[in-house]
Amino acid sequence: MTNKRILIFNVNWLGDVLFSTATIRNLRYNFPRGYIACVIPSRCYLVLKDNPYLDEIIIFDEDDRHKGLLAKLNFIRLLKRKKFDQVFLLHRSFTRAVICFLAGIPERIGYYTKKRSFLLTLKIIPPNRDALHRIDYYLNVIEQAGFKAEDRYTDFMIKENDIIYVRDFLKKKGVEDDDFLVVLNPGGNWLPKRWPKEYWLALIDRLACEYPCKIVVTGAIPDINLINEVMGRRRENVISSCGALNLKQLGALLKRADLFISADSGPLHIANAVGAKKIIALFGPTDPLVTAPYPDKNLLILRGNIDCQIPCYKQDCADNRCMKAVSVEDVLEKVKRA
Repeated sequence: MTNKRILIFNVNWLGDVLFSTATIRNLRYNFPRGYIACVIPSRCYLVLKDNPYLDEIIIFDEDDRHKGLLAKLNFIRLLKRKKFDQVFLLHRSFTRAVICFLAGIPERIGYYTKKRSFLLTLKIIPPNRDALHRIDYYLNVIEQAGFKAEDRYTDFMIKENDIIYVRDFLKKKGVEDDDFLVVLNPGGNWLPKRWPKEYWLALIDRLACEYPCKIVVTGAIPDINLINEVMGRRRENVISSCGALNLKQLGALLKRADLFISADSGPLHIANAVGAKKIIALFGPTDPLVTAPYPDKNLLILRGNIDCQIPCYKQDCADNRCMKAVSVEDVLEKVKRA
């Protein structure tokens, strides 16, 4: 039945939702006349907004508006009214499988876990999560269900009004269309993946002194103190877009960028999806084979040479030496090649 009503219950983090866009697109290839909806948390809404392969985006905030039992029951009723035929559970959560079961969705497809096995109608044996790129990890769900995956790139849609907004923002800050624009992203939701702030401070000093470029430092509102610290004494000559742009506008800024430098983070993958001209990616505890941007034609990856096991998920790491092993000189050497 090609006109099935299909639900995708997505994952929670910006970068992973972006990786899942390859799965969304490939499902559309398999169901060109189907109705495809996707469940995501509100913080990831702009990642999928305007995605042409989706008919609907449904918000599920487990830790906020849907935290209580009554809110979850109302959400189940909402899904039941929509009469989905099939759900692909990209998230391995037990709760999400229960919700889809109680919503009466007949076909429930997802990775097997012992706890939720009885809730799935098609149980897919999960591969080693660190043996596949995240794009392939999510595509594997639909492939194991018998559907074709024709390609594996990510989608992030920006519109002309986002591009115009950013152009006006930059012009007000003294950046012209022909200026060489360097955008730096010091933040990130996971602290062990961040490059040390004193390294960013030194990098900004060197870039401002040695290159004829304009520099924008970007981040979310919680990053304001970090951004102020890394801008240091160059604060008058370096532009902060921290808290000034939404996610779509950030995408437009990164599309304009001639060079973007970031650790492994959501903005790194947005930059790749929108076609930033050159990207330098700083990797430490995560493995580029698993979470590097793809395709990598515009990408230079820097990793420190240490003896730690990678990937490492130790969030309370005492010294963060994998990120410290990437020096400012290492980055500047890559800048010369950009």
